[in-house]
Amino acid sequence: MATELIVILVVVVLVGLALYRTVRIIGQATAAIVERLGRYHRTLGPGLNLVMPFIDRIRDEIDLREQVVSFPPQPVITSDNLVVSIDTVIYFQVTNPKAATYEIANFIVAVEQLTVTTLRNVVGGMDLESTLTSREEINTALRGVLDDATGKWGIRVNRVELKAIDPPSSIQDSMEKQMRADRDKRAAVLAAEGQRQAAILTAEGEKQAAVLRARGEAEAAVLRAQAEAEAQAMRAKGQADAIGMVFKAIHEGNPDQRLLAYQYLQMLPEIAKGDANKLWIVPSEMGKVLEGLGGLFGPPKDPA
Repeated sequence: MATELIVILVVVVLVGLALYRTVRIIGQATAAIVERLGRYHRTLGPGLNLVMPFIDRIRDEIDLREQVVSFPPQPVITSDNLVVSIDTVIYFQVTNPKAATYEIANFIVAVEQLTVTTLRNVVGGMDLESTLTSREEINTALRGVLDDATGKWGIRVNRVELKAIDPPSSIQDSMEKQMRADRDKRAAVLAAEGQRQAAILTAEGEKQAAVLRARGEAEAAVLRAQAEAEAQAMRAKGQADAIGMVFKAIHEGNPDQRLLAYQYLQMLPEIAKGDANKLWIVPSEMGKVLEGLGGLFGPPKDPA
């Protein structure tokens, strides 16, 4: 009875072990390499898989997702003999699990060493200034070389990024001084440009103000001249109307020679008031006028 129980337990254990070795569940975005009797047999995909127990074995499970590997800073010598420390980041993905397992022993170490070697070759042909300002060019060169070299390993390099480029401390101090000098220079240039623009705007404002003042004075002078002309015209018109009225009144009153002579004598003092009247011209008819005036103020004649 005890022997039968032991046999049953052994059978159950063997059956359970066989089932355990037969059924394989592979996770999503994962591939498993199956070897049969030490040789590559097949690649298991995600989900439930069945293998031959005690004949097939799972060698490796490989992550098929894109992986990110950050390598420690590496010293690199530029073409102008300066040592810079460059920190790189690699984004890669396994596309062929079989090649990644059998073509290379450790593809992560291989990618790291290949990145360092390629980085030194690329940066070694550049000076420090080009290295600091040509990150995109370096990234493209690294990606091209790594993608070609890792293709046979079943790996695709998607991106290569230079996370940090650190020049020597002495060079950093010199660069900081140069940057400060450049900023001071730009500040001085901007200040001078601002003063120049301010002076130009001030001059333009003064010019426009002068033009406007001159234009206003000219318009004012024109208006004053027009007003004076209109006033003179109105005065002349008034004088002409007055003369016409006087002339009309004289003709309507039918004055005789004695009245005209009397009026002439009344205007002589007014004529003499002028400063420019230095010379008097007495007309030849003055005697007749005086005779007429004498007759005007003399005794009346006998009507007979």
